[in-house]
Amino acid sequence: MLVVANNLLDAEATIKAEERERFLAEKCPPLELPYSKDELLELCKLLHEKIDVSEEERYTIEYKLNMVLNEVRDLNIKIVDLRGKFKRPRLKKVRMSADAMLKALLGSKHTVNMDLRSNLKQVKKEVKEEDKQLRDVGDWRKNIEDKSDRKKMFDS
Repeated sequence: MLVVANNLLDAEATIKAEERERFLAEKCPPLELPYSKDELLELCKLLHEKIDVSEEERYTIEYKLNMVLNEVRDLNIKIVDLRGKFKRPRLKKVRMSADAMLKALLGSKHTVNMDLRSNLKQVKKEVKEEDKQLRDVGDWRKNIEDKSDRKKMFDS
C-alpha cells in the first residue's frame, strides 16, 4: 500500500513539473540576446513594457483583493450588529437560608452552623464618669460659669 501511495506521489510531482514548464514556456519565451546595441535597447524597451503590464495587473488584483476583504469585514460587522447584544437572562430569586445553601453546595460535609450570634461573647457596657457628668449637666448656667473660669486662667 505504501508503494502504491509513493508511486501516486511521484506521478503528481511529475505532472506539476510538466505544468510548470508549460506555463513558463508560454509566459516567458527563451531569451535571445542580440549583439548590436540598437537591438539590445529595443529588447530592454520591450521588457520594460512587459514589466509595466505585469505591474498593472498585480496592482489591479491587489486593489480588487483589498476591496473584497473590506466588503467581507463590513458584512461581518453588519452580521454582528443584526444579531444584537447578548442579553443576560433574569435570575430568579431563591429564598433559602445560609445553612440550606451551604448544605446544597457542600452536601453532607456541611457541619458549620451559621447562627453567628450564638458564638459572640457577652460584653458588659461600662459607663464612664465623664459621660455621666455630661448627661447630668442640666443647668446651662453652671456650664457657662465653669467655662468663664477657664477663660480667666488663660488671660492671666
